[in-house]
Amino acid sequence: MTSTLRASHHVVPVAAALRHRTAVRRWLAGGIAAGPVFLAVGVVQGIARDGFDFRRNALSQLALGEAGWVQTAGFLLAGTLLVLGAVGLRRALGGGPGGTWGPVLVGVFGGSFWAAAAFPADAGAGFPAGAPDAAVMSGHGALHMAAGMVGYLALCAAFVVLARSLAAKGHRRWAAASRLAPGVVLAGFAASAASVLAFTVGAGLGLLWLTAVMTRLATTPAVADR
Repeated sequence: MTSTLRASHHVVPVAAALRHRTAVRRWLAGGIAAGPVFLAVGVVQGIARDGFDFRRNALSQLALGEAGWVQTAGFLLAGTLLVLGAVGLRRALGGGPGGTWGPVLVGVFGGSFWAAAAFPADAGAGFPAGAPDAAVMSGHGALHMAAGMVGYLALCAAFVVLARSLAAKGHRRWAAASRLAPGVVLAGFAASAASVLAFTVGAGLGLLWLTAVMTRLATTPAVADR
């Protein structure tokens, strides 16, 4: 009888922990999906729409023209998924290293996608097809650029903060890579004046690394990386 009571006493905490872990993974799934979904929408549109050239045009410009609503929806969806992922991070990390600012910074990054949807980029470099280049940056174009700058700076800061979370869970190599990731993203941004494609690659790698980090944090580490 005593052993039965002890066994049942431990069933409740274990079951609760499993439910919590499942719920956290569902939230994190949003952040994991955000990057691949956004990039897939952009790449498919970039290939399909007339006049778009990945070497000269940014994915943001796909929100312009008759089919621009697709990219706008992509911004809104990606932002929502990132905010859901930020909630998952908060629950997964709790009061541990990176558990406060990591989710906040990812949430800011998600919010920047909503701002980018609200304030579209300017036409230019031959897109949309037949549209003249903007002689002066518009107000909405400037706000779009500001949203992207704030968002990606928040993402870079999130990588540094989440490196602490990875290290605390024993993933030392992942932590080291997460500290290097901001340099790759910022290098792409710095090269944007010479190559829009470099900007796209840098931004895309940032999104994909966030997917990788969230995927790693969504799993329960068994041992430290070797």
